[in-house]
Amino acid sequence: MKTLEVHCLGTAGYHPNESRHTSCYFLPKCGVLLDAGTGIFRLPELIETDHLDILLSHAHLDHVVGLTFLLDILYQRPVKEVRVWGQAEKLAAIQEHLFHESLFPVPLPVTWHSIDEKPEWDLHGTTMSWRPQEHPGGSVAYRLETPQLESSPSDSAAVLLYVTDTLGTEDPATLQWMSGADLLMHECNFDDQNQKWAEKTGHCYLKKVLDIARQTQPQRLLLTHINPIAELELNDEDELLECPIQIATDGLHVAF
Repeated sequence: MKTLEVHCLGTAGYHPNESRHTSCYFLPKCGVLLDAGTGIFRLPELIETDHLDILLSHAHLDHVVGLTFLLDILYQRPVKEVRVWGQAEKLAAIQEHLFHESLFPVPLPVTWHSIDEKPEWDLHGTTMSWRPQEHPGGSVAYRLETPQLESSPSDSAAVLLYVTDTLGTEDPATLQWMSGADLLMHECNFDDQNQKWAEKTGHCYLKKVLDIARQTQPQRLLLTHINPIAELELNDEDELLECPIQIATDGLHVAF
């Protein structure tokens, strides 16, 4: 048994629809939130810790607008500390623009932390690292390694890769960094018929995601950042990947 648990709060890219909110994923055991899209409104009942650490992949609105919901979220479920992590340039843009007094004239009860000088760091026992990605304006991928529990010798460390808003990185160093995850969460905003749109907008398409998975050998692949206008579908050939593959949906709970 491993220590990885992920709740999919928002699985769409760019904009929400009736069944999908924008990007937000939560690991309740370690209090880590991956991005802060509109799906964050589902967070309060899932919080188990006295802290929250919000890891931002980049500053596009579908990944950060949910930060403005935090006042209500923290009223419903108070915690002692909320830290927001990301590249310094992105954090500065969010604070200057999203939280400009003309748009949001209330101080947000969080602290802001740059990852620029932190290739690896510890979040309450979870080891974090990141890599830059190619995307308009830039984005980052995160690797989370949860600790082995001393109180439960049968438990082992679990590794999650969160790779969103990217053309799909295939350089050897990054592929090595991505290898061997228990769960690879990789964006797949387009199907193969829309490869040109994927490349034009800095996103991934299905064939490329599957190629990356074959090279990195995760135990499980979860496709995220789904286009709510043209829902992704898998066929029998796609499912020949050696690991299980699943399309993320709002409300999905993945546990190891």
